[in-house]
Amino acid sequence: MSTHGTHRLGPANGALRVRTGRTGAVARAGHDLLIEIGAWEATLDLDGAAATLTLRADSTSMRVLEGTGGMMELGDDDKAAILQTIGDDVLKDADVEFRSSASSADGDHYEISGELTLNGVARPLTFELDAPAGGRLTGSAVVKQSDWGIKPYTTLFGALKVADEVAVSFDGDPLG
Repeated sequence: MSTHGTHRLGPANGALRVRTGRTGAVARAGHDLLIEIGAWEATLDLDGAAATLTLRADSTSMRVLEGTGGMMELGDDDKAAILQTIGDDVLKDADVEFRSSASSADGDHYEISGELTLNGVARPLTFELDAPAGGRLTGSAVVKQSDWGIKPYTTLFGALKVADEVAVSFDGDPLG
């Protein structure tokens, strides 16, 4: 099966995830988080050396899948508090959107450039995408929160911080 053509991705056939890291003097006390977005949709058009991608995600549909590291295990109350903070202070419950404007390809690997909109701020971003014939589509990008005017979360008077750069990834089985 070729991956050329139009593909629709979403929670029914894929996953959209965000991975955070931690910094600061007491970083060991915090957790690296893996967060999954539950409501999202993407359309990917692949035509030889060209690719276009549009993606829209509902920031209120997140759930914390895991928290690694840290001094104690994350409980359900901790996960709920994290999501509340993300909604209220980081993403302000606004949808996240990406729309491509250019692409390049090297075999089954694509670089797709465009604009990512967070909290009403649109900035350039490039996704790396692998689209092997007959395989799962996988993509990733690194988002530096401060580039979108987002101040990474801090606690303990700044001694524990969420790293400014977060990794966004998606994968899925292509549906035409």
